[in-house]
Amino acid sequence: MNQFLAAFAEVESKRDAAPAWRKHLRANAIAQFERLGFPTTRNEEWKYTNVSPILKPEFRLPAARARAIANVDSFTYPESRHSQLVFVNGNYAPEFSDTSGIPAGVTVTNFREADQKLVSSYFATQAGYDNNAFAALNTAFADDGAIILIPRGKIIEAPIHLLFVTENNVISHPRVLLVAEEGAIATVIESYVSLGDEDVYFTNAVTEVITKQDANITHYRLQGESPKAFHIATTAVQQESKSIYASYAIAIGGVIARHDLNVKLEGEHIESTIDGLYVATGKQHIDNHTTMDHAYPHCNSFQLYKGILDDKARAVFNGKVFVREGAVLTDAKQLNKNLLLSSDAHVDTKPQLEIYADDVKCSHGATVGQLEEDELFYLRSRGLKPETARSLLTYGFAEDIISKIKVESVRKQLDEVVLNKLHQEIG
Repeated sequence: MNQFLAAFAEVESKRDAAPAWRKHLRANAIAQFERLGFPTTRNEEWKYTNVSPILKPEFRLPAARARAIANVDSFTYPESRHSQLVFVNGNYAPEFSDTSGIPAGVTVTNFREADQKLVSSYFATQAGYDNNAFAALNTAFADDGAIILIPRGKIIEAPIHLLFVTENNVISHPRVLLVAEEGAIATVIESYVSLGDEDVYFTNAVTEVITKQDANITHYRLQGESPKAFHIATTAVQQESKSIYASYAIAIGGVIARHDLNVKLEGEHIESTIDGLYVATGKQHIDNHTTMDHAYPHCNSFQLYKGILDDKARAVFNGKVFVREGAVLTDAKQLNKNLLLSSDAHVDTKPQLEIYADDVKCSHGATVGQLEEDELFYLRSRGLKPETARSLLTYGFAEDIISKIKVESVRKQLDEVVLNKLHQEIG
């Protein structure tokens, strides 16, 4: 942990002049990180995920501005050609960014170029760091980030793409602020990639989302980093009355990857969907923690997380649903399903409900299993080769999540990536 404290002191001595509010937040955040310490498996929330390997490499700090890289064409989507922001090592890369398709009045930019009063109004308001060491670390180190503010009643047709690229041997702290004002509608793609499959680095990301009354946000989070990289992320969402938030979190990369997704339903007649797909092979370890917090009546939440594990991969799912006193007529469903393709693969799953209100409909469950022999037998009896039958069933398991993605190029890419990762073909 000392290397982070020393790095912070070094960075602070070289930082350009910053607003007083940023300086205060940074100082407070690094103090909280020092108090909390680096999580260990003795912490209940980290019981099944050992993050100590992150401390072994000597990662370098990113430059104050984005470094020059060749191109990012293979990571972009045609639907977002004129509505994308690109960040390299956490810093804005204007040469790859294009927001010419963003309607007038909509803010899609980076922190450094944004109205600082706007940034300060929302920064660190949702992703608390009093009990989250990695969020504290991000808050202390993040120099740049993406801010999206969709004004009242605005409808954004093209998906907004936020692309984060991290280079080999670097530690980066990406940050996102997404605010949808009353009645605003938009789709946001947040993707994390690497330049090479052998790259070893550490991405420590924080995203804050606020959906105000009647707003509707669809949020695709695509983590496809190097299988040797470390990825820790926190997404904190606050929903107001009658808003709709739909999250689809895909985790495919990382030797150790953890995503905490916390949603607070702070109003009536809210609808919240958080679905996820994780695919792990080799010795990958992918951990998903979710919290759905119902504080008001007449709200619906739905969670479906599915995992596919092969080889010696491990996964963790810990999902909590809170129904607070007075949150009557809540409808909350949570399900985690896992498919193990190897006898050496393992998953720890823990769906949880805490209900303090009457007149609610809540359910939760988890399954861990292998491909059904009778289904394999049926497909083989229809003339399919064993490997093709296996591929079809595996693909069908993942497609339940992938098919919900409405951006065509993203959906097609995920189909290909999942099949390639599992070394499977259809047809």
